[in-house]
Amino acid sequence: MWEARPVNTRGSSVSSAFVPRRAAESVREALADTRVVLVNGARQSGKSTLVRRIGKDHGADWYTLDDADTQEFAARDSRSFVRLAQRMIIDDVQRIPALLLAIKALVDEEPDPGRFLLTGSSRLLAMRDLPDTLVGRMETIELWPLSQGEIDATPDGFVDAAFALGPELRHESSVDRTGYIERIVRGGFPDAVRRAPGRREQYFESYVADMIDRDVMQVWDIERGREMHALVRLLAARSGQIMVPASLSNGLEVSAQTVRRYLALLEEVFLIKQIPAWTRNLNTRSIAKSKLAFVDSGVAAALLDQDASRLRKPGSPLGGLLEGFVAMEIARQLTWSRTRAELFHYRTRDQVEVDIVLENRRGEVIAIEVKSSATPSTEDFRGIRHLHERVGDDLVAGYVLHAGPHTLPFGNKYRAVPISALWETAPA
Repeated sequence: MWEARPVNTRGSSVSSAFVPRRAAESVREALADTRVVLVNGARQSGKSTLVRRIGKDHGADWYTLDDADTQEFAARDSRSFVRLAQRMIIDDVQRIPALLLAIKALVDEEPDPGRFLLTGSSRLLAMRDLPDTLVGRMETIELWPLSQGEIDATPDGFVDAAFALGPELRHESSVDRTGYIERIVRGGFPDAVRRAPGRREQYFESYVADMIDRDVMQVWDIERGREMHALVRLLAARSGQIMVPASLSNGLEVSAQTVRRYLALLEEVFLIKQIPAWTRNLNTRSIAKSKLAFVDSGVAAALLDQDASRLRKPGSPLGGLLEGFVAMEIARQLTWSRTRAELFHYRTRDQVEVDIVLENRRGEVIAIEVKSSATPSTEDFRGIRHLHERVGDDLVAGYVLHAGPHTLPFGNKYRAVPISALWETAPA
């Protein structure tokens, strides 16, 4: 009879290229007081590397469901599998969601904290036919591809600083427009960051194909892979735009309802993020439609066949890619910032819009416009001024993030700030 054997994490060497992750502290804190901890995020974002290192200190044995024999045993006898070790790391747990029932039974019987450290590359609680098993027993920590601050070893504290300092936030930057473009096409996946620019395209192509064919098609039994691949390419061309499923369905020869389902699946596997519209019911003209961003800007650029030289040319899709890049840097920060805030966009039927709106639990608002220009103007604040009229004193600050080097004042609460403030600003 085959016997599951854990991977030895205690004596294994760890690559010197490991980048410290901001999520590590949250995982360790959760293991100290929670029975089951799930590290959830995009495929190849570094989940396995992170939990291996934490598991080494935690005294946990490692099992991966990416291994065929381990997967077979776990599926055949889940009850025995979850009792193989006192502390277990189970990698790629989304492959056998039924394991969560066995884990629930065990942690209810033996409610010690830190029993299971799981990783998943799908939003497990959104998966079809998955019973609501671990409410109150599991803490979920999302791990995104590397932030710019993790890559550069800089503070990544813009969200906290913006709410604390408002218009007093100041930043001077040495990054120019070319530098931002290079960061967009590089993205944040660890393997892509380590590769030379000419080798990244192959990585991104394989990444998208594997995600659709393995995570989406197999886990959700999607049969029409051709339409899914075509949809992903269409979405890349709409980065930073409002999502209208009906317009997407026309080119795919599928229903708008099917497009909505596909969009939900692509979000569940962390390929895209749908940013909801902000509203406080103060403006009945607000459009309650989501805006699209790719979780990794390098993937979006590769799908559009855009390298750094092409993005520098007039007429390139730089604007949408840069907006998505900024939105996802902020989304990453929201997973570790002390400020509890949510990410939105704002747009009215009159096409007045703000690219990014952050609202904390006190109803305070940060409004952000993203510009690829190095010379911000008063007109760039048009949407921010419109939103300011709606929220009044609840607006903490309105920022235009731009590609220039200096912070510039444009009124009492309005500032033009270099984009690199996102990752180079320390929390106030």
